[in-house]
Amino acid sequence: MIEVKVNPGICGLKSTIKAESADMMNAKVSIESDCPAVMQLADKVQTVDAMKEVFAPFGTSQIFTESNGTLTHATCPVPTAILKAVEASCSLALPADVVLEIKKID
Repeated sequence: MIEVKVNPGICGLKSTIKAESADMMNAKVSIESDCPAVMQLADKVQTVDAMKEVFAPFGTSQIFTESNGTLTHATCPVPTAILKAVEASCSLALPADVVLEIKKID
């Protein structure tokens, strides 16, 4: 099982995504989140076809399509985190941290 913890920044609504795959092609996804919108998305992406999702043209995967109209903030990192969890759970990539460092420089 792969677990991805998301601390999205200023909104403070943390999420935990878990993905596991028995056949290395499909992933079962479960999401816990402080964000009601992310929890709505969680209901829509419980089983994911990894090859179709991970290799879809950018922004066209089921996860991003379902996010459009469910999530209210375009910069929410959760959809990408879901894809990263699916990718690692199906061994399409090794699990590794993704880091965004945001600093205001005067």
